[in-house]
Order: sequence, then C-alpha cells, then structure tokens
Amino acid sequence: MIRVKKTPFQTNKESLSRLFNCNRISAQVYNDCLKISKAYSKDNGRWINKTQLQQATKRKYPLHSQSIQAVCHKYLDARNAAREARKKGYKNRYPYKQKKYFPTKWAKDGFYIDYDKGKITFSMGIKDGKRRKPLSVKVDKLPSGKIKEIELVYSGKLHLAITYEDGYHPKENNSKTIAAIDMGEIHSIASVTENGESLIITARQLRSIKRLRNKKHSQIRKKLSRTKKGSRRHRKLRRAMHSITNKTDRQQQDILHKTSHNFLKWAKENEVKTVVVGDVEGVQRNTSARKKANPNKKRRRRQVSQKLSQWSFGILLTYLAYKLAANSIELVCRSEAYTSQTCPVCHRKKKPSGRVYRCHCGYREHRDIHGAKNILSLHKYGSIQNLEIDVKQITYLRPAACGKK
Repeated sequence: MIRVKKTPFQTNKESLSRLFNCNRISAQVYNDCLKISKAYSKDNGRWINKTQLQQATKRKYPLHSQSIQAVCHKYLDARNAAREARKKGYKNRYPYKQKKYFPTKWAKDGFYIDYDKGKITFSMGIKDGKRRKPLSVKVDKLPSGKIKEIELVYSGKLHLAITYEDGYHPKENNSKTIAAIDMGEIHSIASVTENGESLIITARQLRSIKRLRNKKHSQIRKKLSRTKKGSRRHRKLRRAMHSITNKTDRQQQDILHKTSHNFLKWAKENEVKTVVVGDVEGVQRNTSARKKANPNKKRRRRQVSQKLSQWSFGILLTYLAYKLAANSIELVCRSEAYTSQTCPVCHRKKKPSGRVYRCHCGYREHRDIHGAKNILSLHKYGSIQNLEIDVKQITYLRPAACGKK
C-alpha cells in the first residue's frame, strides 16, 4: 500500500536556506502558471492544457524539471477540481491567489538515497549543460519500503513528506456485516451494526482544544489591531498565532487518528465488511449570517456557525478511508438527508432536542444511533424503515482511551 510519512531532518545552515528558497521558487512557478493560464485563455478562448503549460515553464527555474512539472500539475488539479465543484452548484473560485511559498516535490528521478547513512540527496536540475550543486539532508528513520516521491512541506518548521510503498497487501475479508456511521460535531462517530452492536466516540476533547485556540486567537488579534504592520511586536504576535495554530493542528491530528483507529478496532471485532457513512458535506457552508440565500430563514447563533465551519469531518473521513481499505473493509458514502429528523415508524419529521430522539408515536432512541440506523436502512432498502434491531448497550469511548495509532 502507498503510505506517507512526515519526518524532520538535519542539514547545515546553507542547505536549509536553499531549501526555503526552493519553496519560494515553487511559489514563483505557481504564480507564473496563473499568469500564463490567464493570458492563454484570453488570447485563445480556451484553457491551456498540461503539455502546453509544461512547455511554457520548462527550463526557466533553478529546480529539477520534475519539481517544476509537479507545481504545474497541482495548479491544473486545483483548476479542474473547481470546475467540477461549480458543475455541482457550488460557488468555488478558480485558482487566483498569489503564493509566497509552495511545497517543492521531487519525483523518483529527482533524489538519491543512501540508506546506510540515512542521507537523501536532492537534484536541482541542469543549467547551461551543467548540473547544479545538489542538496543533502539526513533523516533518522527512513521508511523501509520503496520511496516514490518526497515533498518539502512547512509545519512550524520544514519537514519531508515521504511517499513510499510498504509492501503490505490486505487480507481477504469474508465477513458480511454492515455498519453505518452518523458523523457529528459533538460525537465524531456514532455507529450501529445489523447485529445491534453500537459505538459512540466523543469529540468533546477536540471541541475544547478548538475553543481554547479561538479564545487565544481573539486575544492576539485584539493586540495586533494596536500594532503597526511589520513592526517587531507585530511579527512577534504573528509568530505566537502561528505557534498556537500549529499546536492545535497537531493535537487535532492525534485525536482524529486515535478516533479512526478505535473505530477500526471495533469494526474488526464485530466482523464488519461494509461501512456506510452519511455524507455531511455542505453543512459547514453558508455559516455566515451575511450570506443567507433566504433572509427569512432562522439564523444560527455565531457560536454554532463557528463550530460547524471548524468541524473537521473531512480529515476524519480520509483517515477512515485508508485504514479501512488496509483491512479490506469497504467504505460507502451516501446522502444522510433527513436521517436525523425522520421517525422510522411513522415517518414524521421532527428535529431532535437533547440527546434522545422522541416521537409522538412512542419511538425513542439515542439521537446519534437513531441517525446511524436510518442511514443503514437507506443503504439496505433505499428508504427509511423501522429496522428490527435490538440495540445493545452503547459503548462510549474517548479518543484518549484509543491507544496508539
């Protein structure tokens, strides 16, 4: 399987300066892609393709040719992704922002690895028929598999994101059990199986971390408003804000990895073959009170809008996808429209209040397990039906109890 390992490295001061400069040059390549694409579209009435863009940027920058091509490919991917989103009705903008730094990527022909010394040497391309001086770094623990590509990324400091093939092949899964997941902002995962086994993993710790980050950011922004841009104090406060953001991102990554790991462990214990996840994409959109399409619609409180806009369900779904795939468990996404509101017995729609869903017909269930059961019903029968599932005692877990990743 293809995996990615983000790792720190050691190098001398001169090489570190050159590595930072690589990301500046990559940003220049990206900015030129914007200009070239815009000019080509204006002159020819159509978009520039991959071959033409690569020809326009070839041998113009002090980088390896594959590194330049990688930046072009990222621009084209962003442009095509925006186009697909606009086709679906979203108002995504095409790439337009100028970059100051951009990750530099070296493909398989752009680097050499000495496993005995833990040394990676990066090629910087050719100029006037002569090869430029290469860059060398040392890494403590290199992946044992075949390394495909390396990307230079910044997260508090420079890291190497190493993509490699670990040689692992998933074993065949002969189980038949189906489980459904209702993702939430309070309970990150609420799941139920056909056998009545249920699991809830809380996200309250992550909410607390984000609440503290928002509070600290608010305090720093207030101080920033009283400083002059570019002054020593302004730069100091900006560094403090970035430090808080990076710390929160690391904590979030750790919690979501533990959450996905614990769900995988539970799924394997219950011999799950297929996992159905309700697609919550769109709930975080239009959280600004100034952008309501329907002005008569009841507006959310600012605190609720902030929580929804910062809900990191996409990252959790990504972690679930690759971890389940590594264990031959299929992941299916489907619409979860009205699954939290509809009663499976009388099909009356009622927005739940509190942690228990109660209907006038007498139906009662934990609101998140209720949503998961309705998603399971939609997957199996195409409509919301009353599943004769005797939900056993719900297992509650916190990410801190999940153990290692």
